[in-house]
This record gives sequence, structure tokens and C-alpha cells, in this order.
Amino acid sequence: MRVRFPYWGYSQLRLAEVLSQLGYLPMTWQATGEGPMSRSVANGNVASQEKLAYSPPPGKFSWNAGYPASLRASWLPGHQNVVVPGRGDGVPGATSPGRQRHCQQEALEQAVCRRASSQRNAAGYSYAIASKGSPETLTIWHDGHKVLRTLINTGISIDPTASGTYPVYLRYRFQIMQGTNPDGSHYADPVSYVSYFDGGEAVHYFPRGSYGYPQSLGCVELPMNEAKRAWPYLTYGSLVTVTG
Repeated sequence: MRVRFPYWGYSQLRLAEVLSQLGYLPMTWQATGEGPMSRSVANGNVASQEKLAYSPPPGKFSWNAGYPASLRASWLPGHQNVVVPGRGDGVPGATSPGRQRHCQQEALEQAVCRRASSQRNAAGYSYAIASKGSPETLTIWHDGHKVLRTLINTGISIDPTASGTYPVYLRYRFQIMQGTNPDGSHYADPVSYVSYFDGGEAVHYFPRGSYGYPQSLGCVELPMNEAKRAWPYLTYGSLVTVTG
């Protein structure tokens, strides 16, 4: 007998609602209406929450103050977008990036049902913009407050840092970063406070005589002290927007 699990039918909208309730998005969500669906939101039964995963209840999202317009522009409720993926990875019991989404959804549902403070996001929400303007800068917001602005280096013309918005998916306190230079030679450089956000591109410390203009092979390079300050904010799922 073949058993089917319809987890791909889980609603992106409901996932966003649950993540908002648990403090993993830069917004809040409140159920609206008086119907049975709205009453089910307050029901502590996991089975009720599972039903809502396929038919989300009506509600309203409200943005937390202090975040830039570029983050709001990346968000469209109920649609696939970069704001939602990866944000459930910090929920106790949720799976790591790359695992099946239904496992993550079940952990989120149970977290909502428990309504315990230990299930909520205690780390806050971070967002970063790497600007390729002149001079090049990295700005980080945390819980709606600007916490860091520093000069950076992005990719040179032959290997530029791609524009777009990407979630951090891999982190290292220290790493020997290896690759090939434009002239074909090989490099193996020690780097610190590494947060990968787009393929082989990462935010990290790299020693340079100066910062503020293109010098890297695609990465976002920071001075040591600033990289150390930035690293705790660039956690798994945190978004990095490269612009300019």
C-alpha cells in the first residue's frame, strides 16, 4: 500500500503567520474574525493547528518599526519570497536547512501550541544591506535599530558581488577559504567571522590596507573589529541585500 503525505500543500501564508507569532519575522500577526477558523488559532490542539497549515485563518500582518524599505519590498504575504525561508531553523525541534519542510512546519505548530517563552525567538531579527556605492558600506539593523555601519570591500569588476537579497545559510568562526584567482593561481586565505549568503559569497573579515571600494573576488570584506561585531547578527536565515 502506498501512503501519501501531502506536506507540499502546506501554506506559505500559514508558515509566515506562525513564524510571526513566534517572533522570527520583522512583523507581528493577529487573527481577525469570529468564525471557527479564528477560534482554532487559540486552540492548543496540535491537530487543529495542522488543519490551519492547509487553510490559514484570516489575519493581519503589521510591520515592526525601524526597518528599511528594501526589506518590506522583499515581502508579499502568501507568496514565495526570501523573507520566510530558513527563519524556522532556530525554533526548538525544527530541522536544519535543506531538510523536508513538513518536519519544520510540525515543529512550528507544536511551538505555537505550547505557547512557552522558550519557544519564542530570543535572538531578535537582523537584516543587512551591503551597498556597492561609493564608498561601499555594510549596514545592519537588529530589532528595528541600526546597530552597525562600516566600510566594506565587494567584488572587483571581473568577479563582482551579485546584487539581490539572500539568506545566510552557512557560518564559520574561522575558515581557510580556498579558490582560484583571476590569473589562474590558487589561494588559501585564513578568514574569520564568516557568514555565507549566496553560493561562495560571504560576509567576513579580510585584512586590507583600506576599505570602501571593490577589492574582493565576490565576498563582502570587513575590518576585524567590525566583522566581529557583525557576526552575531548574521545568523542562519538572516537576510543580506546587496545593492548598487
